[in-house]
Amino acid sequence: MRSAVINKVLRLKRPQKRAISVVTDIVLLSVAIWAAFALRFESSSWMPDQKQLLVSVGTVTVTLAAFIKLGLYRAVIRYLSEHAFLAIMVGVTFSSISLIVFGFVFQALVPRSVPVIYGAFAFLLVAGTRFVVRNVVRRPGEKSKDNALIVGSGPTGMQLASALAQGVEFRPVGFVSLDNGNHRSLIGNLPVYSMGHIDKAVRELGVDRVLLALEDSGSVNRKELIRKLEALSIPVQTVPSMSELVAGQARINDIRDLEIEDLLGRDPVRPDTNLVASSLLGKSVMVTGAGGSIGSELCRQILRHKPKILVLFEQSEFSLYSIERELQSINLVEGLGVALQPVLGSVTHRRRCEAVMKTFDVQTVYHAAAYKHVPLVEHNVIEGVQNNVFGTWHTAEAAIAAGVDRFVLISTDKAVRPTNVMGATKRLSELVLQGLAHRQAGTVFSMVRFGNVLGSSGSVVPLFRDQIRDGGPVTVTHPDIIRYFMTIPEASQLVLQAGSMGQGGEVFVLDMGEPVKIADLARKMIHLMGLTEKTEEEPEGDIEVVFSGLRPGEKLYEELLIGDDPQGTSHPRIMKAREVSMPWDELERVLDQLMRASQEFDCGRIVSLLRDAPTGFAPNGDVADLIWCQGQTPKPKSASVVKLS
Repeated sequence: MRSAVINKVLRLKRPQKRAISVVTDIVLLSVAIWAAFALRFESSSWMPDQKQLLVSVGTVTVTLAAFIKLGLYRAVIRYLSEHAFLAIMVGVTFSSISLIVFGFVFQALVPRSVPVIYGAFAFLLVAGTRFVVRNVVRRPGEKSKDNALIVGSGPTGMQLASALAQGVEFRPVGFVSLDNGNHRSLIGNLPVYSMGHIDKAVRELGVDRVLLALEDSGSVNRKELIRKLEALSIPVQTVPSMSELVAGQARINDIRDLEIEDLLGRDPVRPDTNLVASSLLGKSVMVTGAGGSIGSELCRQILRHKPKILVLFEQSEFSLYSIERELQSINLVEGLGVALQPVLGSVTHRRRCEAVMKTFDVQTVYHAAAYKHVPLVEHNVIEGVQNNVFGTWHTAEAAIAAGVDRFVLISTDKAVRPTNVMGATKRLSELVLQGLAHRQAGTVFSMVRFGNVLGSSGSVVPLFRDQIRDGGPVTVTHPDIIRYFMTIPEASQLVLQAGSMGQGGEVFVLDMGEPVKIADLARKMIHLMGLTEKTEEEPEGDIEVVFSGLRPGEKLYEELLIGDDPQGTSHPRIMKAREVSMPWDELERVLDQLMRASQEFDCGRIVSLLRDAPTGFAPNGDVADLIWCQGQTPKPKSASVVKLS
């Protein structure tokens, strides 16, 4: 607790605080002058004569003027930095010179050693009192801060330490360097440890939190780093990358939870930027589902390739408003000069899609609009079919009619031997585009299939994070369930790459490395948020992992390929699947039957049609549609029905 006097002074108005600083400096400078003369004459009873008094007054006056000019009295003492040292040093040097000058002017006795002694005393008194006051004022706040260990001793780590020292949440207590040669050195009076001694650093420094401040260009084994940090069982967070800082997208002290994509254990897929740029620069591009997690990231990356027009097609008003506002900001700040066209609409409305494509002379379409949450589509079968199958069909037909050059579908690994309606609809969507690719040659259709996207809507990562913050338990469907994962930017880059490589009807898949066990992912997140797992062996743990059982349509293992003979492409990490297709006349009959079943709200018939088509659909349970299961299926009023499109 601060004393009542200090609190009273802190509550004073700014002019009053400055007045106190000026009066204090007058006293301190006067004491410094007296002490310099007394020490020189070796007399504690020394008193100045009239001329020496004039010299003293003149010196103090000039010094105060110098301090004012240097901005010393505008500095807030509790946030005083090393720059104040420089200002005081310059002011005191000027003051010592003025002492010599006034000695000559007034013909006073000023021995040559006095200005030197005075300068030393003045600096110690003026600087010392300020930093003592700063420490007294800041000490209660320092005690309430968390001790932070910074991993990374480069420019980003140094900036972070400086920012934290001025903040109110964390106190930097040390660095962990990725270079073993820096072990046991000091950076800004803070100790540096090597990665091999990070556990020792945590113990010796009383670390409450680890903050990652890694350089963009640094070569670090992130999987090994995360493994070591996970064993500490203290919160691990990260700071924005240098590229985000340079772009003005974040500040160095924007601390955030660790990005779980570090757990992927492989290098991200790098696109051929020249190929992608040539397919987008100066073109008119349209993204459906532009406000979704994948669609919005596609828009961000496309925007930076400077297309002539970027059409944002989205049925959610708020999502469209949000992404359009963000892209306009990027467009303005980076001076990209792209014409952004936010359009409300549904992909199930073919004429709307065609009108939009013709109006803006769209050359490339990235079709990201889809329902992709497995349980929700399982409980809303007809809407899933309408949006995923017929939405893709109508948008693709609109693209053909509008003369679009390229059409790229964002698909999913759940389309491979699907056990749920969502996966079956996405596989049927692939078949639709394959059929259209064979039916005509004007528009090049291609598909991109990838696994779970970290951070997207429906991803387990934000769900687990919320459950951990709420105190648990963390719910995992099955102890053995595994999934392939990739980041949203990585997925978007793959889509752009495929859009440039497609020749017609291809299904592109990504070499995604090893699959991730969901239960292990949950435990890693628990440990990296500074908590422990509650088990029978550790009943005092913080968060329990519980297994709820597989949901309708869910399977233990996801696959990316139906066949076993993928074909390579010009990109070493991208493969081309060899998948079965259907002749268009057969596919059209299936689509017509599916449309009639949808119009008659016959979910059982829809599931049968999806199973009979060459989708590989093998449902692992009964129809789970919420309305169908309640027996409230409406009957059509006549045999003549109107198409839903």
